[in-house]
Amino acid sequence: MKSMIDLSLRKATEKDKERIEQLFIEMMQSIYANEEVVEYENGYLDKFFSGKDDWICIAEVDNRAVGYISIEVHKTPILFVYLDDLSVSVHFRNSGIGSALIRKAESFAMNINASHIALHVESSNKQAIKLYERLGYSIQHNDGTRLFMRHDLADT
Repeated sequence: MKSMIDLSLRKATEKDKERIEQLFIEMMQSIYANEEVVEYENGYLDKFFSGKDDWICIAEVDNRAVGYISIEVHKTPILFVYLDDLSVSVHFRNSGIGSALIRKAESFAMNINASHIALHVESSNKQAIKLYERLGYSIQHNDGTRLFMRHDLADT
């Protein structure tokens, strides 16, 4: 979908849990090309709604959540941000939503003076790897099934 879309980004609330879980399952199904995927463990998302540092940013088009990024703040040994999950509905991929969500996370990280952003991505998820590399993330470690990628915010 290359046409212009009216995208808005906002902090998720507990009311968004069901849609976040749907988007997570859709992401997992596309990564593994399998309809039978494991969903979030019961209570896993709660930390993002606790009012502490971790949060989820929702991408909406026409008031419908079409993507999200979950953001964790880690304070040891240095302050950095970890991107736990990034999911964009298959119907909205390649429209800039993933990039917008990542840029929002980067802006947040810079505002709290984090040194870098880190993430893991499945080695088989070539489309996501290309996106992260295009946005300045580099592979730090390859364990065979997952890549550990990092973006130093001083480079932004």
